[in-house]
Amino acid sequence: MDTWMCVYMIVGLQLSESLAYDGSGYWPYTDDEDVRYTGVPWCAPVKVKHGHISCQTPRGERYKNVLGTRCKVRCKTGYEMHGSSEILCMASKQWSGNYACREVRCPKLTMPSNGGYKCSDGSYFNSRCQFFCSPGYMLRGDHSATCQSSRTWSGGNSVCVDVDPPVIKCPNIKEKTAEPGKLTAKVTWDTPEGKDTADGILTDVILKGKPSGSHFPEGNHKLSYTVFDRAENKATCRFNVRVRVRRCTPLSVPDNGWMKCDSAGDNYGATCEFRCLGGYELRGSAARVCQFNMEWSGLETSCAPMNINVGVRSAAALLDQFYEKRRILIISAPSAANHYYRFQMTNLQHAQCGLDLRHVTVIELVGVYPAQIGRIRHRLIPPGLALQLRLLLQLSQNSFNMVLLDKQGVDKQRYTFPITAAEVFTTIDTFPLRTEEAILQKEAGQSC
Repeated sequence: MDTWMCVYMIVGLQLSESLAYDGSGYWPYTDDEDVRYTGVPWCAPVKVKHGHISCQTPRGERYKNVLGTRCKVRCKTGYEMHGSSEILCMASKQWSGNYACREVRCPKLTMPSNGGYKCSDGSYFNSRCQFFCSPGYMLRGDHSATCQSSRTWSGGNSVCVDVDPPVIKCPNIKEKTAEPGKLTAKVTWDTPEGKDTADGILTDVILKGKPSGSHFPEGNHKLSYTVFDRAENKATCRFNVRVRVRRCTPLSVPDNGWMKCDSAGDNYGATCEFRCLGGYELRGSAARVCQFNMEWSGLETSCAPMNINVGVRSAAALLDQFYEKRRILIISAPSAANHYYRFQMTNLQHAQCGLDLRHVTVIELVGVYPAQIGRIRHRLIPPGLALQLRLLLQLSQNSFNMVLLDKQGVDKQRYTFPITAAEVFTTIDTFPLRTEEAILQKEAGQSC
């Protein structure tokens, strides 16, 4: 037995307790009123908003709310039934159930991180929601979603992705000039601050090149900064550091001399010192400095042969010409036939290069007054001047003796017998000034 047959039986039993239909088309009297069954409305008219109703009466009556009428409630698209979908007009003049068509509502959409959505009608049926992203982010997935009658969204798999690289601005080109005597320059700058267009967070800043505050050598140096955001997007900026060294025209080594320069030898602040070989004296400036205007200070340097003036009036005036320029080895003998003298001069003649290298001038004093004579290589010294030298240096004219003077005119060593050139050189090489000379000569490539 189906459901509707049960309903009809219940309604019939309820009616049979108070009414007995005689088949004449009228309902018999009751205690309260005279109700005649003539197909008149019994229950309240059926109305449903956002839906429609189809009813079936027991005998096909015109009114769709007579006793025993059965109605089916259907909702429009986008609405869903709440309550009974089928109702029956009962003897109590009430319909057998409540009913209503309510608009379909979808579950709340998931808000995309770093973005959001805006809907035309909330979460109700046919509401269209547009997704958007915060500045710096790009929408990936569905751009919109619509609430469907099935209570589901037509889309919604949307995410906001950080695809915009951060922004960074490097400093302008840095140009520096090296300080005096230096070939590098200290260059500083403010570390650039990157900016992320999305969440503003940078994870790393990498510098390619020397950091700020470093000393950069001469030339053009390329540097770059690279920044990364949390999405591993990166941005790079580049800038140059230029270091300039002010330079003078390089100096040349003078003939018969040598030159020693510090730093690079031609940069601003560099100093070049000059020395001459034995037998030559310095003309011009002994030291020259490269100036800011890229010109050398002082006068041009040259080495000219020493011109000893033997016509001076005193032995002191003669020796003053050698001051700080040459060392002097004075040999005194009673005659040119003295065997000590001859051995000594023969030995020294074969060592002239070593003497010149050590800046040694040999002065010979030979004979006994008034027949004595002096000689500096091929230049003769007058007898009177030769006598003064013997007296000044306390040299005996009756025996062989020698004296070695340094460049300051100091008596360094005396000999009463001949010695080899090697012994002379060994003694001279112990002088403090000679040590410096030897280093310079080695750097200049001067040797015997």
